[in-house]
Amino acid sequence: MTVDLKSGVAVYVRKIDQRLADLIPRALPGQTQLDAAIAASVLAPGKRLRPLMTAIAAEDLGGDLAPAIDAGCAVEMVHAASLILDDLPSMDDATMRRGQPAVHITYGEDVAVLASIGVLAGAFEMLTTIETLPPAARTECIRLLTRAVGVSGLVGGQFEDLRGGRAARPVADIAVANGLKTGSLFSAAVEIGAVVAGADATTRSRLREFAAELGHAFQLLDDLLDGGSSAITIGKDIGKDIGKSTIVSMLGRPSVVHRIDRHVETAHARLNDVFGPAGRLHILVGAIFDTTLRARMAEAAGSETGLREQEAGAR
Repeated sequence: MTVDLKSGVAVYVRKIDQRLADLIPRALPGQTQLDAAIAASVLAPGKRLRPLMTAIAAEDLGGDLAPAIDAGCAVEMVHAASLILDDLPSMDDATMRRGQPAVHITYGEDVAVLASIGVLAGAFEMLTTIETLPPAARTECIRLLTRAVGVSGLVGGQFEDLRGGRAARPVADIAVANGLKTGSLFSAAVEIGAVVAGADATTRSRLREFAAELGHAFQLLDDLLDGGSSAITIGKDIGKDIGKSTIVSMLGRPSVVHRIDRHVETAHARLNDVFGPAGRLHILVGAIFDTTLRARMAEAAGSETGLREQEAGAR
């Protein structure tokens, strides 16, 4: 995120980080390895995109910020739990996450699995304790987050990526897996914000459409920049997509840059349907796909185009 765009959401990030710290105390002498692993995974520095989406969507729809922050923290905890599992040797086999060793590297695979389950349980417990929300709203938030985790969300997407990622796949199938892996939790984040605000079904539908487009763009950008450091990939292993059938490997970088632009444009259009051009989620989208990343995208696409032109000239 650029400095100017960061300043617009910094107050939310501070509130989210403080609430997470209240919920999960930092590692202290005498804590068990499980407690320390949970703290390391949830409190590690991050962009907090998902709880930001929850908080901003709720407030811009007229909802109260405090329950939106709590609900957003539950979404962030699910995200943190998913990262623990993603990094395991049986999954993506990563060693770094958010600038520090992956949880299984520091604490072992057994503790990492248990920490992930513990964080997931804490996320759902968190939603049950938001007493300022009506019981029906709390139940709906739990339903939305449960769906985002299950076979129609993170679990299903990771399964498709693990089982199909090493073989050639139709681009449409890869896009479906990407939507499950990334878009499902984005969708839960904004729709939970809408539930907190008491928004109607049409508004929630538009926000789901927005989240789906943003999720596709975000995953494509992450795949595009997997070969080098970026605002998204920095602090974690890179080159993990080598040998996998991603949309980047299937269509090439220039095509993926165009796809990202189309998804981002459609995401903004869906936000316009709900908030008009002044909606603050526009700012958050702009922060994700800021000028620096767009320059890197263009550079990546240009490098591949130049290489293809050289190869063509040599033939």
